[in-house]
Amino acid sequence: MNTIRELKKSDLIKAYTDAGFSVETACAEIDFAIEIISGLTPKDLIIGIMPSLKDIQKLYDTVQIRLSTRQPMAQILGYSYFMGNKFEVSVNTLIPRPETELLVKTAIEIINENNFKQALDIGTGCGCIACMVAKHTKAQVLGVDVSNDALKISLNNAMHLDLMNRALFRKSDLFSKIRPEEKFDMIVSNPPYIPRSEKPHLQTEVRDFEPDTALFTDDEQGLEFYEKITATASEYLNDKGYLIFEAGIKQACLIKQLMEGAGFTNINILKDVSGIERVIIGNLP
Repeated sequence: MNTIRELKKSDLIKAYTDAGFSVETACAEIDFAIEIISGLTPKDLIIGIMPSLKDIQKLYDTVQIRLSTRQPMAQILGYSYFMGNKFEVSVNTLIPRPETELLVKTAIEIINENNFKQALDIGTGCGCIACMVAKHTKAQVLGVDVSNDALKISLNNAMHLDLMNRALFRKSDLFSKIRPEEKFDMIVSNPPYIPRSEKPHLQTEVRDFEPDTALFTDDEQGLEFYEKITATASEYLNDKGYLIFEAGIKQACLIKQLMEGAGFTNINILKDVSGIERVIIGNLP
Protein backbone atom coordinates (compact mmCIF):
# COMPACT_ATOMS: atom_id res chain seq x y z
CA MET A 1 0.00 0.00 0.00
CA ASN A 2 1.06 3.61 -0.46
CA THR A 3 2.01 5.76 2.52
CA ILE A 4 -1.08 6.33 4.69
CA ARG A 5 -1.79 9.74 6.18
CA GLU A 6 -4.97 9.06 8.18
CA LEU A 7 -6.99 6.21 9.57
CA LYS A 8 -10.05 5.38 7.48
CA LYS A 9 -11.74 2.37 9.01
CA SER A 10 -14.40 2.41 6.30
CA ASP A 11 -11.71 1.75 3.68
CA LEU A 12 -10.32 -1.14 5.71
CA ILE A 13 -13.78 -2.63 6.22
CA LYS A 14 -14.43 -2.42 2.48
CA ALA A 15 -11.13 -4.18 1.80
CA TYR A 16 -12.26 -6.99 4.10
CA THR A 17 -15.71 -7.34 2.57
CA ASP A 18 -14.26 -7.22 -0.95
CA ALA A 19 -12.10 -10.16 0.12
CA GLY A 20 -15.17 -12.10 1.23
CA PHE A 21 -15.20 -11.42 4.96
CA SER A 22 -18.26 -10.25 6.90
CA VAL A 23 -18.52 -6.72 8.26
CA GLU A 24 -18.56 -8.19 11.78
CA THR A 25 -15.27 -10.00 11.21
CA ALA A 26 -13.77 -6.89 9.62
CA CYS A 27 -14.67 -4.63 12.55
CA ALA A 28 -13.49 -7.14 15.16
CA GLU A 29 -10.13 -7.75 13.48
CA ILE A 30 -9.48 -4.08 12.75
CA ASP A 31 -10.23 -3.08 16.34
CA PHE A 32 -8.05 -5.93 17.59
CA ALA A 33 -5.16 -4.89 15.32
CA ILE A 34 -5.42 -1.24 16.35
CA GLU A 35 -5.31 -2.20 20.03
CA ILE A 36 -2.31 -4.52 19.63
CA ILE A 37 -0.39 -2.10 17.40
CA SER A 38 -1.15 1.19 19.14
CA GLY A 39 -2.72 0.29 22.49
CA LEU A 40 -5.88 2.24 21.61
CA THR A 41 -9.37 0.87 22.17
CA PRO A 42 -12.49 1.62 20.10
CA LYS A 43 -13.55 4.00 22.87
CA ASP A 44 -10.30 5.94 22.43
CA LEU A 45 -11.03 6.34 18.73
CA ILE A 46 -14.57 7.54 19.42
CA ILE A 47 -13.31 10.37 21.64
CA GLY A 48 -10.76 11.39 19.03
CA ILE A 49 -7.52 9.75 20.15
CA MET A 50 -5.83 8.53 16.96
CA PRO A 51 -2.88 6.20 16.31
CA SER A 52 0.39 7.68 15.16
CA LEU A 53 1.11 7.77 11.43
CA LYS A 54 3.64 4.99 11.97
CA ASP A 55 1.01 2.82 13.66
CA ILE A 56 -1.58 3.60 10.99
CA GLN A 57 0.88 2.51 8.30
CA LYS A 58 1.58 -0.69 10.21
CA LEU A 59 -2.15 -1.32 10.53
CA TYR A 60 -2.72 -0.99 6.77
CA ASP A 61 0.30 -3.16 6.02
CA THR A 62 -0.95 -5.79 8.49
CA VAL A 63 -4.41 -5.84 6.92
CA GLN A 64 -2.84 -6.24 3.50
CA ILE A 65 -0.91 -9.30 4.70
CA ARG A 66 -4.03 -10.71 6.34
CA LEU A 67 -6.20 -10.36 3.24
CA SER A 68 -3.61 -11.45 0.70
CA THR A 69 -2.39 -14.55 2.57
CA ARG A 70 -5.32 -15.42 4.88
CA GLN A 71 -2.84 -15.84 7.72
CA PRO A 72 -4.69 -15.32 11.02
CA MET A 73 -4.43 -11.79 12.39
CA ALA A 74 -3.26 -13.11 15.76
CA GLN A 75 -0.29 -14.82 14.14
CA ILE A 76 0.67 -11.75 12.12
CA LEU A 77 0.62 -9.58 15.24
CA GLY A 78 1.94 -12.28 17.58
CA TYR A 79 -0.82 -11.90 20.18
CA SER A 80 -4.33 -13.03 20.99
CA TYR A 81 -6.78 -12.43 23.82
CA PHE A 82 -8.17 -15.16 26.05
CA MET A 83 -10.42 -14.57 29.06
CA GLY A 84 -9.54 -10.89 28.92
CA ASN A 85 -5.78 -11.45 29.01
CA LYS A 86 -3.27 -10.91 26.22
CA PHE A 87 -1.29 -14.00 25.21
CA GLU A 88 1.70 -14.28 22.93
CA VAL A 89 1.08 -16.75 20.09
CA SER A 90 3.02 -17.93 17.05
CA VAL A 91 2.85 -20.36 14.15
CA ASN A 92 3.91 -23.01 16.70
CA THR A 93 0.86 -22.62 18.93
CA LEU A 94 -2.87 -22.81 18.49
CA ILE A 95 -4.69 -19.49 18.71
CA PRO A 96 -6.89 -19.61 21.84
CA ARG A 97 -10.57 -20.07 21.03
CA PRO A 98 -13.52 -18.63 22.98
CA GLU A 99 -15.06 -22.10 23.38
CA THR A 100 -12.05 -23.16 25.46
CA GLU A 101 -13.14 -20.67 28.12
CA LEU A 102 -15.83 -23.17 29.19
CA LEU A 103 -13.14 -25.77 29.83
CA VAL A 104 -11.05 -23.34 31.86
CA LYS A 105 -13.93 -21.86 33.87
CA THR A 106 -15.15 -25.35 34.73
CA ALA A 107 -11.67 -26.39 35.87
CA ILE A 108 -11.34 -23.24 37.98
CA GLU A 109 -14.70 -23.81 39.64
CA ILE A 110 -13.91 -27.42 40.56
CA ILE A 111 -10.42 -26.58 41.82
CA ASN A 112 -11.69 -23.77 44.04
CA GLU A 113 -14.61 -25.82 45.38
CA ASN A 114 -12.29 -28.65 46.39
CA ASN A 115 -9.25 -26.57 47.38
CA PHE A 116 -7.10 -28.54 44.94
CA LYS A 117 -3.38 -27.76 44.89
CA GLN A 118 -1.90 -29.49 41.83
CA ALA A 119 -3.14 -29.60 38.22
CA LEU A 120 -1.69 -30.88 34.95
CA ASP A 121 -2.44 -29.31 31.55
CA ILE A 122 -1.62 -31.73 28.72
CA GLY A 123 -0.85 -30.11 25.35
CA THR A 124 -0.43 -26.67 26.84
CA GLY A 125 0.50 -24.82 23.63
CA CYS A 126 0.70 -21.09 24.39
CA GLY A 127 -0.13 -21.86 28.03
CA CYS A 128 -3.50 -20.11 28.11
CA ILE A 129 -5.23 -22.91 30.03
CA ALA A 130 -2.43 -23.41 32.54
CA CYS A 131 -2.00 -19.68 33.11
CA MET A 132 -5.68 -18.90 33.58
CA VAL A 133 -6.20 -21.81 35.95
CA ALA A 134 -3.15 -20.73 37.96
CA LYS A 135 -4.29 -17.10 37.98
CA HIS A 136 -7.78 -17.82 39.28
CA THR A 137 -7.03 -20.58 41.80
CA LYS A 138 -4.46 -21.41 44.46
CA ALA A 139 -3.29 -24.43 42.50
CA GLN A 140 0.10 -24.85 40.91
CA VAL A 141 -0.31 -25.93 37.29
CA LEU A 142 2.18 -27.91 35.22
CA GLY A 143 1.74 -27.49 31.47
CA VAL A 144 3.36 -30.06 29.17
CA ASP A 145 3.87 -30.08 25.42
CA VAL A 146 6.04 -31.86 22.84
CA SER A 147 7.00 -28.59 21.11
CA ASN A 148 10.02 -26.66 22.35
CA ASP A 149 8.81 -23.60 20.43
CA ALA A 150 5.39 -23.74 22.07
CA LEU A 151 6.96 -24.09 25.51
CA LYS A 152 9.03 -20.96 24.97
CA ILE A 153 5.80 -19.08 24.22
CA SER A 154 4.00 -20.52 27.25
CA LEU A 155 6.89 -19.54 29.51
CA ASN A 156 6.82 -16.00 28.13
CA ASN A 157 3.12 -15.78 28.84
CA ALA A 158 3.56 -16.98 32.41
CA MET A 159 6.25 -14.34 32.92
CA HIS A 160 4.09 -11.55 31.50
CA LEU A 161 1.20 -12.58 33.76
CA ASP A 162 3.47 -12.80 36.81
CA LEU A 163 2.75 -16.50 37.26
CA MET A 164 6.27 -17.86 37.24
CA ASN A 165 5.89 -19.90 40.45
CA ARG A 166 2.29 -20.88 39.71
CA ALA A 167 2.32 -22.00 36.07
CA LEU A 168 5.25 -24.27 35.25
CA PHE A 169 6.13 -25.87 31.93
CA ARG A 170 7.96 -29.00 30.83
CA LYS A 171 8.63 -30.83 27.59
CA SER A 172 6.74 -34.09 27.66
CA ASP A 173 4.92 -36.30 25.18
CA LEU A 174 1.73 -36.73 27.21
CA PHE A 175 2.92 -38.41 30.45
CA SER A 176 6.38 -39.44 29.21
CA LYS A 177 8.29 -36.98 31.41
CA ILE A 178 5.91 -37.01 34.37
CA ARG A 179 7.60 -38.77 37.27
CA PRO A 180 5.80 -41.74 38.86
CA GLU A 181 5.65 -39.97 42.22
CA GLU A 182 4.04 -36.84 40.78
CA LYS A 183 0.31 -36.77 41.52
CA PHE A 184 -2.33 -34.25 40.51
CA ASP A 185 -5.79 -33.34 41.72
CA MET A 186 -6.85 -32.56 38.16
CA ILE A 187 -5.74 -33.31 34.63
CA VAL A 188 -7.12 -30.95 32.00
CA SER A 189 -6.56 -31.15 28.26
CA ASN A 190 -7.66 -29.67 24.96
CA PRO A 191 -5.86 -32.23 22.79
CA PRO A 192 -5.72 -32.57 19.00
CA TYR A 193 -9.09 -33.94 17.87
CA ILE A 194 -9.46 -33.35 14.13
CA PRO A 195 -8.97 -36.45 11.92
CA ARG A 196 -6.23 -35.74 9.39
CA SER A 197 -8.62 -36.74 6.61
CA GLU A 198 -10.63 -33.58 7.34
CA LYS A 199 -7.69 -31.23 6.72
CA PRO A 200 -8.61 -30.38 3.07
CA HIS A 201 -12.02 -29.19 4.23
CA LEU A 202 -10.85 -26.75 6.90
CA GLN A 203 -10.64 -22.97 6.61
CA THR A 204 -7.42 -21.73 5.02
CA GLU A 205 -6.52 -19.95 8.26
CA VAL A 206 -6.52 -23.23 10.15
CA ARG A 207 -5.38 -25.64 7.42
CA ASP A 208 -2.37 -23.65 6.21
CA PHE A 209 -1.19 -21.77 9.27
CA GLU A 210 -1.89 -23.48 12.58
CA PRO A 211 0.42 -26.32 13.71
CA ASP A 212 -0.55 -29.78 12.53
CA THR A 213 0.68 -31.41 15.74
CA ALA A 214 -1.82 -29.38 17.77
CA LEU A 215 -4.75 -30.09 15.46
CA PHE A 216 -4.75 -33.52 13.88
CA THR A 217 -5.06 -37.15 14.84
CA ASP A 218 -4.23 -40.22 12.78
CA ASP A 219 -7.48 -42.04 13.53
CA GLU A 220 -10.80 -41.40 11.80
CA GLN A 221 -12.79 -40.38 14.89
CA GLY A 222 -10.32 -37.92 16.38
CA LEU A 223 -10.08 -39.93 19.59
CA GLU A 224 -6.39 -40.87 19.50
CA PHE A 225 -5.24 -38.57 22.29
CA TYR A 226 -8.36 -38.97 24.43
CA GLU A 227 -7.69 -42.70 24.41
CA LYS A 228 -4.02 -42.29 25.35
CA ILE A 229 -4.66 -39.76 28.11
CA THR A 230 -7.65 -41.57 29.60
CA ALA A 231 -5.86 -44.92 29.69
CA THR A 232 -3.02 -43.52 31.82
CA ALA A 233 -4.57 -40.60 33.73
CA SER A 234 -5.51 -42.60 36.83
CA GLU A 235 -1.83 -43.37 37.47
CA TYR A 236 -1.14 -39.68 37.98
CA LEU A 237 -4.34 -38.57 39.72
CA ASN A 238 -4.96 -38.44 43.45
CA ASP A 239 -8.01 -40.24 44.84
CA LYS A 240 -11.18 -38.45 43.67
CA GLY A 241 -9.08 -36.54 41.16
CA TYR A 242 -10.71 -35.07 38.07
CA LEU A 243 -10.11 -35.52 34.35
CA ILE A 244 -11.53 -32.77 32.14
CA PHE A 245 -11.44 -32.60 28.34
CA GLU A 246 -12.49 -30.22 25.62
CA ALA A 247 -14.06 -32.11 22.72
CA GLY A 248 -14.85 -31.59 19.08
CA ILE A 249 -18.31 -31.85 17.56
CA LYS A 250 -20.02 -35.23 18.14
CA GLN A 251 -17.11 -36.58 20.19
CA ALA A 252 -18.38 -36.06 23.76
CA CYS A 253 -20.37 -39.28 24.10
CA LEU A 254 -17.50 -41.34 22.70
CA ILE A 255 -15.09 -39.73 25.16
CA LYS A 256 -17.52 -40.41 27.98
CA GLN A 257 -17.45 -44.10 27.05
CA LEU A 258 -13.65 -44.08 27.14
CA MET A 259 -13.67 -42.50 30.59
CA GLU A 260 -16.26 -44.96 31.90
CA GLY A 261 -14.14 -47.82 30.62
CA ALA A 262 -11.13 -46.43 32.49
CA GLY A 263 -13.02 -46.30 35.79
CA PHE A 264 -14.05 -42.65 35.93
CA THR A 265 -17.39 -41.85 37.53
CA ASN A 266 -19.83 -38.92 37.82
CA ILE A 267 -19.20 -38.09 34.17
CA ASN A 268 -20.92 -34.95 32.94
CA ILE A 269 -21.03 -33.29 29.54
CA LEU A 270 -21.37 -29.50 29.28
CA LYS A 271 -22.59 -27.57 26.24
CA ASP A 272 -21.00 -24.35 25.01
CA VAL A 273 -22.94 -21.21 24.04
CA SER A 274 -23.60 -22.71 20.60
CA GLY A 275 -25.19 -25.80 22.11
CA ILE A 276 -22.26 -28.06 21.21
CA GLU A 277 -21.27 -30.72 23.75
CA ARG A 278 -17.86 -29.25 24.47
CA VAL A 279 -16.56 -30.26 27.90
CA ILE A 280 -16.47 -33.71 29.55
CA ILE A 281 -15.84 -34.04 33.27
CA GLY A 282 -15.22 -37.16 35.33
CA ASN A 283 -13.47 -38.12 38.52
CA LEU A 284 -11.94 -41.18 40.14
CA PRO A 285 -13.86 -42.92 42.92
